Amino acid sequence: MKFLLTSAGVSNPSINGALVDLLGKPVSEASALFIPTAIYPFSGGSHMAFQAITGTAGNPFCELGWKSLGVLELTALPTIRKENWVPVVEAADALLVWGGDVLYLTHWMRQSGLADLLQRLDKTVYVGMSAGSIAVTPYNCDAEWDLQFVPDGSDMGVDAEQALGLVDFTLYPHLDNPDMPDTTLANIGKWAAGVPVPTYALDDQSAIKVVDGIHEVVSEGSWHRFDGVI
Repeated sequence: MKFLLTSAGVSNPSINGALVDLLGKPVSEASALFIPTAIYPFSGGSHMAFQAITGTAGNPFCELGWKSLGVLELTALPTIRKENWVPVVEAADALLVWGGDVLYLTHWMRQSGLADLLQRLDKTVYVGMSAGSIAVTPYNCDAEWDLQFVPDGSDMGVDAEQALGLVDFTLYPHLDNPDMPDTTLANIGKWAAGVPVPTYALDDQSAIKVVDGIHEVVSEGSWHRFDGVI
């Protein structure tokens, strides 16, 4: 699988160019499935999902001019016959995975079977935004935050710091976002110091492109790499 892991969507021409390169064709000739699942644990999540789908959320994603666009709701998949949704995923050129709660997203990726399927998709481009990007890394930098949204009595919070590990680095999005006090470089560095893989701190004009395990930063803003602990 190919990855384009963004902090805030396809936010500039360089990231858009990386997307086209990964697709191997213009966005207008590509099909995509949008996954809004991560946003639902938050207050107003259903409204924010609608904004993302309709292209009014402010982070370019669904509104890029796709040839076709569908919605893949992970919480529904365990109740649907696999032959009715797996071929749809396999046929898509891109999976657009929205931001929100990393813990909730990784839980439903596993429960739905999508996490296993992703490892078999050679040509599909996985396009993540914020939580959608963190989910495929080995470690969840938002674990402490996410735990507050776990329903009472649920075991969802077990191993909250573990994400899917489909790439060999982790990332911390929204570097130096004034509305997110935890995203200073110093704070990210403290978290990264305890992680045994490289960590990329990305601002909202930055992304990471991954092909065949080789990762490349695409940026018109600021980013920093912390090497993992030895």
